[in-house]
Amino acid sequence: MFFRLLMESFRRQRRRKTLAGLAILLGTTAVTAMLALALTIGDRIHNELAVYGANIVVFPTAEQLDVKIGGVDVKPASGSFLKETDLSKLKTIFWANNITGVSPELPIEMTMIADGGVERTVRATGLWFGHQFGSGTTRTGAPQLHPTWELVGRWPENSDEVVLGRTLAHTLGKKTGDVVYLPLSSAPPNTHARVAEGPLLRIVGIADTASSLDDQLLLPLETAQRISDKPNAISRVEISARTKPEDAFARKDPDTLSPKLREVWYCRPYANSIAYQIREAIPGAQAEQVRRVEQSEGTVLARISGLMWLISAAALLAATFAVSAAMATAILERQGEIGLMRSLGASKGAIAMLFYAETGLLAIIGGTLGYLLGSGLAAWLGARIFANEAATLGTVLNPVLLPVVIALALVVAIAGSTPSIRTTLKMNPSEILRADA
Repeated sequence: MFFRLLMESFRRQRRRKTLAGLAILLGTTAVTAMLALALTIGDRIHNELAVYGANIVVFPTAEQLDVKIGGVDVKPASGSFLKETDLSKLKTIFWANNITGVSPELPIEMTMIADGGVERTVRATGLWFGHQFGSGTTRTGAPQLHPTWELVGRWPENSDEVVLGRTLAHTLGKKTGDVVYLPLSSAPPNTHARVAEGPLLRIVGIADTASSLDDQLLLPLETAQRISDKPNAISRVEISARTKPEDAFARKDPDTLSPKLREVWYCRPYANSIAYQIREAIPGAQAEQVRRVEQSEGTVLARISGLMWLISAAALLAATFAVSAAMATAILERQGEIGLMRSLGASKGAIAMLFYAETGLLAIIGGTLGYLLGSGLAAWLGARIFANEAATLGTVLNPVLLPVVIALALVVAIAGSTPSIRTTLKMNPSEILRADA
């Protein structure tokens, strides 16, 4: 009987039920889209802001030493280096999987033979170019951490290949395909020697970095180490990591916290906590966050998240009011039926259960359709707002969201129909039947 009454109400009030279901559908569509975007907004913003460079920089601790005797700075110049082999320890820290890019550097001064056989000293920087770091197929290096660098040609793939900065290439009158010659003592391994002209490096690209590197020669790190006779040495490391926006707790000094709070701080992906773990893993290293990048990421994420929650709340509230209006009209039309059921002995709980079953069924149907439409809307918005988005079935449909969306739809349906149901059940059955007569 209960099931027959339930189906009969849908058959006789198709228009009212459609309006209520449509309200739930629209509300859950908006909420699903916002939740689907919110789950990945941190990574997406991190990728978008990666063009500003790394958010963590690592350098030798000795560089921070301020040694003065009689007011004269006697700190050793360029005498402190990190070890390239120690970078593998980055994969052992707690937040290793959050590290998305690593770029070590070794600036040097090198001698090259200019046109006419005159030796010339130029600045150069050894870098990684598509270096295999850790397991898997992930390749990282300076070009990956600086996607805004413009390149004519290609990046070095062998130890005897280099890229010239735009300014230096103009000064030397060099272009892609030319060569630069080194004195015999500076020859890197695997170079092609010409007996009359000496060892050479092939120019495979001209880079515009919009930085001081435009006046330098960019070469593989191993080549820079060989030329400078500093094997395994690096002077600085740029690291890009997915992090949680900085808050007051992130700025706490972990050494002053209680053991319990320190563990909480340590296990949150703050830039400060990742930098702290890097200092623990790499001997003689000082790691600090680049606040310009971190604060920009945190500010943008906070504003977008706030807007998304506001849109979700507004959509649910509007859906609740729409369901309330539709259910109030539907119940008003069925007052005679309600009065008859009460006079025949039906309890208030049984009648309320009938109406809640109707709205619950609407919520499940509307919530499921809203989840599908909202997932598609989230994929469409993501492809147009964020660069390099590839929508696949795995990224469009997030199964975790389905029960959440249906639960929200049930809350909206119950909250919207409860006032009308309670008002009707408080009325006297005889008065309802008399008014309906």
